[in-house]
Amino acid sequence: MEETDFAAHLTDLMTGSALTMLIGIGHRTGLLEAAAAGPATSEGLAARAGLEERYVREWLGAMVTGGIFTYDGREYAFPPGHAKYLLGETAANLMPSLLTLSAFTGILPDLERAFAEGGGVPRSAYGPYLESLGAKTGDSWKHIYREHLVDGFFGAVPGLKERLTAGVRVLDLGCGTGNAIAVAARAFPASRFTGLDINPRVVEQARETGLPNAEFLVGDAAELTADPPYDVITAFDAVHDQDRPDVVLRRIRGALAPDGLFFMVDTNFSSHVEKNIGNPLAPLCYAISLMYCTTTSLAEGGAALGAMWGTEKATEMLADAGFRHVEVLDSPRPQNCIYVCRP
Repeated sequence: MEETDFAAHLTDLMTGSALTMLIGIGHRTGLLEAAAAGPATSEGLAARAGLEERYVREWLGAMVTGGIFTYDGREYAFPPGHAKYLLGETAANLMPSLLTLSAFTGILPDLERAFAEGGGVPRSAYGPYLESLGAKTGDSWKHIYREHLVDGFFGAVPGLKERLTAGVRVLDLGCGTGNAIAVAARAFPASRFTGLDINPRVVEQARETGLPNAEFLVGDAAELTADPPYDVITAFDAVHDQDRPDVVLRRIRGALAPDGLFFMVDTNFSSHVEKNIGNPLAPLCYAISLMYCTTTSLAEGGAALGAMWGTEKATEMLADAGFRHVEVLDSPRPQNCIYVCRP
């Protein structure tokens, strides 16, 4: 890349970072929702949102020149085709991810200290920053499950929906607040679902679903046992975050019935940096991996696989855990793939 091109590239990066912060302000102050109600002048939008016009006017300047809003010389508009990516209860809404990423900036001093001194940043350190920005880590997947879990993810595996319809025992490892199970348990009432997570707080939230064919347990996946074994075990973006992923994968293998299926959704990248060059999603995933996945594992003395462990490393570890048949399938999202693993 030529020097002038690199300077322009850096300017684009700084612009994106600044706009990300302002979009977060728009979310928390209600400006985005107010703007989605229809075109308005800066005075009209400020009145609609109950905010100070001078601040709103400068914010709108950034939104317009940043390509997020449009402006006809009098009124500002938030095009519906743009709004769907920042508002609404759909998988297209990127706001949960944006807020989570913004919250990670709060732990940067601790992360920088870990660069020099070793160790990591514990998961508990993130809570205050997530809460202050209105971010919830589970929200990024909540709407994705609603729209894509049954037909997109489960539907990618021949025969899986039929097994779930007939009725099987299912374990969701690293269930978080239970969003995946909430969708699956309603779609497949004949199956019995168990969610397992090490965090008591999120398990308590998951139990609020109150579904008759679902239960949620607090436990460490590295100590997983099952009697009787499970027919299906699922893990959504959870294995690479485990402190002892090799142990967890062996435990999963041991907890499966002889004809069981381990259904693992994880990031769809290579284990080798050079093979990820040119992938537009790779820089963001490396950044998230550094600011959360890698450092939280190192804080516990874990393996620190990171989100970019890659398909090569994942298939190698699955084979080492005793899965003789591993197939990697496309998922409804380009940043994720599906591992279909059988004993």
